[in-house]
Amino acid sequence: MCMATFMTSLDLTIVNVALPSMQSELHMTAAELVWIISAYSLSLAALIPAAGALGDRYGRKRVFLGGMVVFLIGVLACALAWNAAALIAFRAVQGVGGAAMLALALSLITETYPPQQRAGAIGAWAAIGGTGFGAGPVGGGVLLTFFSWQSVFWINLPFAILGIVCTAVAVRESRNPRASRLDLPGLVSSGLALSCLTLGFVESSGHPWGSALVAVPLLAGAALMFGFFLWERRAPHAMLPPALLRARSFSAASGIYMLTYGGMTGALFWVTLYFQDVAGWSVLRTGLSWLFMNVPFLTMAQFGGRLDSRYRTSTVTVTGTLVAAVGVFLLSRSGTVPFAVSALGYALYGGGFGTFVPATTHVAMRDVPPGVSGAASSVLNASRQIGSSVCLAVLGAVGVNAAASSWHGRVGAAGAQQAQNVGAGKVHAVVAALGDGYRNAAVDSFLHGFQLAVAIAAACTALAAGLAYAGFRQSAARLAQVAPRGEPAGASAGDGER
Repeated sequence: MCMATFMTSLDLTIVNVALPSMQSELHMTAAELVWIISAYSLSLAALIPAAGALGDRYGRKRVFLGGMVVFLIGVLACALAWNAAALIAFRAVQGVGGAAMLALALSLITETYPPQQRAGAIGAWAAIGGTGFGAGPVGGGVLLTFFSWQSVFWINLPFAILGIVCTAVAVRESRNPRASRLDLPGLVSSGLALSCLTLGFVESSGHPWGSALVAVPLLAGAALMFGFFLWERRAPHAMLPPALLRARSFSAASGIYMLTYGGMTGALFWVTLYFQDVAGWSVLRTGLSWLFMNVPFLTMAQFGGRLDSRYRTSTVTVTGTLVAAVGVFLLSRSGTVPFAVSALGYALYGGGFGTFVPATTHVAMRDVPPGVSGAASSVLNASRQIGSSVCLAVLGAVGVNAAASSWHGRVGAAGAQQAQNVGAGKVHAVVAALGDGYRNAAVDSFLHGFQLAVAIAAACTALAAGLAYAGFRQSAARLAQVAPRGEPAGASAGDGER
């Protein structure tokens, strides 16, 4: 399970740091760059619930192993992609395999470990799997210094093969003999809704909000999402079992993940474009700078289980998300402050994330009945990917539109055709087309969009703190009320809040 999470974490950050290289070689627009990340996240979000249901019904190991094989195929196809459209399509294939891996990893841990050992196992899983998150930028920087962008996909090959072997040998099969049928109408409607919403927001970066390419997908996505929730209320085999909907802490955790991972994906997307395309950093220097974030993340993730056992989960999660929000806000000032301030932002962001992720995962799975652990793991992981795909599309559109608007205000009609290049951070292209006299205007306009988008990411992270305070504190109060006399609150639920 750690191997699978390592691969998916590595793939996310190592691809992120390679975006400017892909942009240059494949001549990609800002919208296509967003799709490189969103196609993967969207595929994960749409299929994770189905993978969890299939694992519960037909065998978690079997579905998990199949997902690793599909992920390997997607890695190979991405490395051989010949243009932007092919790369985006193959990223979606990668997401199909990753969906099975992410949907069932936490479920397999939950089914394997007894309650008294589960918090430590989840903490180790989060920490070891998170090393991929930390290794991605540095490894990508080293690879891209000597090789082309395809190397960030080839590096997954040995890990994927090792993961397949480890799964076949070490993982025992488990299933839910009372698993319900696959909720096909719910699966289709939710997947189409997320796809339409993401498409609409991505296209809004290059088209007016009232155009058919933007308005039609957004309206269709909203209608499909509304229909999905109506169907789930009466579906005989709902993707969202009633037991999950009644677990307030689980619902709160899903919302926290949606907001924080959406903010993280959007912030790192813009920060990477700024440091490489605008500030002119090398890919290696950019990757090494992420160590200011990754080291605190891995350090705090190691202590996640201990913090959760000593303090209330609400306290740990609220503190972690607030610290992370401050870190993102400091990153939003990059370009107008010394790098020392950005480095502090990285450190606070990483430390905050490493603090609240293990605690949030533990409390989310604590109250879930064992029979629906597969569905619970699926929904929890899907919430991360929904945030990553939809929020990235929103923040991408906000940043590009704000940069383009600022550019039009500075240069007028003279440089109108370069607005999209400004929004994408392609300052060199603007200078090549209009001359060096437009450089400062292009940089200032990009920074306007960049800072607005990353500031919104900080607001999303801060909003997650409020959700944690409301959802987890009420959960703790309920556990205190139901605990037997003389037994500490949370003891009846395993490693609950103390």
